[in-house]
Amino acid sequence: MAPRQKTVFAVPKMDCAAEERLVRLALAGQDAVTSVQADLASRRLTVVHEGPPGSVDAALQALNLGSRLIDTVDASEIDLTAGPTQYEEARTLKRVLAINAGMFVGEAVGAVLADSSALLADSLDMFADAAVYGLALFGVHRARATQLRAARLSGVLQGLLAVGALGEVVRRLVFGSDPEAPLMVGVALAALMANATSMWLLARHRGGGAHMKASWIFTTNDVIANVGVIVAAGLVRLLGSNVPDLVVATGIAVIVLNGAVRILRLKE
Repeated sequence: MAPRQKTVFAVPKMDCAAEERLVRLALAGQDAVTSVQADLASRRLTVVHEGPPGSVDAALQALNLGSRLIDTVDASEIDLTAGPTQYEEARTLKRVLAINAGMFVGEAVGAVLADSSALLADSLDMFADAAVYGLALFGVHRARATQLRAARLSGVLQGLLAVGALGEVVRRLVFGSDPEAPLMVGVALAALMANATSMWLLARHRGGGAHMKASWIFTTNDVIANVGVIVAAGLVRLLGSNVPDLVVATGIAVIVLNGAVRILRLKE
């Protein structure tokens, strides 16, 4: 049996759950890989594997995330059984998935009623989260090819929705819109409460595996997006203009679209 190694990679473009999931999918087809841990704050990836790191490095290079091998050390004494159970993590992910899926629908309806592009884009961010969590749960015990098909379907759906949101921004820029600031705030506060609940559920797992750390960071970023919508609503009310609503919508939609493009670039 080949010796167990622990290799650390720098991955500069791995900065959210979408990129972290791409990495996990790319390494899922590597039989030699036994453990993957990601630190999104420092853009570092630690992989425990059997034998030399060449195949792992090649799989990461194919993602075009700027990965670079930093160090490889012996890992024969590492205990791979420690840490939170898969059952507990899966149960938490299912709850967070349900929250994000529900808020996607709620924010989409609220966006129509409030005539708000920012709420519409924020609902797409909720959909992107739900897709990542759902994909993580779906692909755990499935073949590499099935995981890739599921990932690409998620990427296509995210991309179509993001393009639709950007198109809606352009339409409202040309023909005008009249966002309802009070309703925007109400819906955004509900989304903020939903994400705060998700953070509470994920808090006890944030020191666990890479996917749980990524979920924590992703949800934290969602809170920032929710606050952005609330600020946009305040500026809409203060300035009597729809421009803040359109600016925030564009920013969120571009982020979702970027994540979709990276998923679609995933290679066999």
